[in-house]
Amino acid sequence: MDVDEILMKTEEAMEKSLDYTKKQLEKVRTGRASASLVDSVKVDYYGSLSPISQIASISVPDAKMIVIQPWDKSTLSIIEKAIQSADLGFNPQNDGNVIRIPVPPLTEERRREFVKVSKKIAEDGKIAVRNIRRDNMEALKKGEKDKDFSEDDRKYGEEEVQTLTDNFIRKIDELQLKKEKELMED
Repeated sequence: MDVDEILMKTEEAMEKSLDYTKKQLEKVRTGRASASLVDSVKVDYYGSLSPISQIASISVPDAKMIVIQPWDKSTLSIIEKAIQSADLGFNPQNDGNVIRIPVPPLTEERRREFVKVSKKIAEDGKIAVRNIRRDNMEALKKGEKDKDFSEDDRKYGEEEVQTLTDNFIRKIDELQLKKEKELMED
């Protein structure tokens, strides 16, 4: 494996870590309604656990309401029970056609808790990026030792891996700050 292959592999792995961190941060609840708030809820549909999005359409008509409209009306009650048992802090309302979920505003205390959660998710993402850096720095040293490339190539590779690491950590910090800002505004 040459230096360019290692750098390409490094960037791909860091991009995956960034995407995963972004998805985890999206799951942290802000004071606004979002379809992603019910993404984690699984419904027992004919013996298999399915995400709500596979058996119903989820819409967000305004910032304080999520509306779930199942394709099969017989699933209304099981979707409602699944949301209640998921312990998301929501009280779904079933009117016989759709399930409406009012999203209550967050208290200051809950906002601060969610900021802590978002910081933990961001830190986990940064740790993953640093682990990728460490693994690829070792791959560069091994490549030089195995005479796959020169010392200059290794040094160039290490500088590039560090630059990638710095860029991805900065992106994760930006995501976390954006999430914190969303959480702290009304």
